[in-house]
Amino acid sequence: MTARHEPIIERCQALFEDLNFENARAWKAAVPGRRVIAFMPIYVPREIIHAAGMLPLGIFGGGDQLEVIQGDAYFQSYICRIPRSTIELVLTGRLDFVDGMLFPSICDVIRNLSGMLQLIRRDMYVRYFDVPQNYQASIGGEYYIHELQELREGLERLRGAPITDEALRHSIALFNTNRDLINEFYALRQAQPWNVPAVEAYLVSRAGMMLPVEEHNQMLRDYMDAVRDADRPRRDNCRIVLSGMFCEQPPLNLIKSIEMSGCYVVNDDFMLVNRWMTAPVPVAGDPISNLALHFLNYSVKTSATYEANEEDKGKYLVEAVRGSGAEGVIFAAASFCDPALLERPMLQDALNAANIPFIAFKYAENSGQMQPIREQAGTFADSIKLWGETA
Repeated sequence: MTARHEPIIERCQALFEDLNFENARAWKAAVPGRRVIAFMPIYVPREIIHAAGMLPLGIFGGGDQLEVIQGDAYFQSYICRIPRSTIELVLTGRLDFVDGMLFPSICDVIRNLSGMLQLIRRDMYVRYFDVPQNYQASIGGEYYIHELQELREGLERLRGAPITDEALRHSIALFNTNRDLINEFYALRQAQPWNVPAVEAYLVSRAGMMLPVEEHNQMLRDYMDAVRDADRPRRDNCRIVLSGMFCEQPPLNLIKSIEMSGCYVVNDDFMLVNRWMTAPVPVAGDPISNLALHFLNYSVKTSATYEANEEDKGKYLVEAVRGSGAEGVIFAAASFCDPALLERPMLQDALNAANIPFIAFKYAENSGQMQPIREQAGTFADSIKLWGETA
């Protein structure tokens, strides 16, 4: 008998493996005039794209399924792999249906990738989407309102019609619902990690990067309904938080290896775009101002955002550990990921001060050898069970 959650995971797996983005192509072809706006991690205001009647499509590189040949000619070898595999997707025609692409301010590599794409696809709407580093409303807030308005105007020119405030409010409400469901989803993972394996959680969350938000909202409801009362084996696993995977995504086998080593992943920073705001964005009032000011006041903390107060470094990670009942942290960053690797020592200091154990390793999206990672994670889990104390 097929378990109720299995068809959902099969669909998510198919979306994950489809580097031709057939689902997005079909969505665009279904109605004349539809457009698709791709975006790189980690955060873009998908509400504005949705309000324009366009599909926000997350692009997270080519993973371990794509051999990078042409992309290596565009970037040096001593940077992460995601820009090279993204260029490979473009040059091999896999993104030929995309009408525009947003590059959020993660690092200099992504900034350079946006310029590279402008040279390769001169017909495409390409924008490096910057966010404020000053979080004062009178400075960063005004700047961000201007950035959001420029994005709105760029999409209006692309669609040939205005994006109304009413459409923006409708989209904000839908994405508020999506974030609420994602938060409920993570709470279920933390309460019953044996019923929500890390790989399934990853696939369901990532599906939201490729589906219309309305469809993903229903998928989240259906999956939680299917697994909430499931009777899956409960193991004596160590509860851990994964940190550092906010941009270049890990191979699926890496996530499997960590959990098979004896770790329940109860929190992570995968695909932060779908839970960036920690509170619902107000629907009433000016939607652009609401999005901007909410970003200033209710954003998650990550290695890719600026914190003026050095004493606050790592507090968000300590809170993530304690809030999820985790017993330790596994730092897993993409090789050459400057934001993650440069901030790691400060995060480790915060964990040491809080007496929270951790280990660290690096990966690439096409990592093939998982046994050393599994052994390292397994040793870490065993050491916590034998000698550690719950944080």
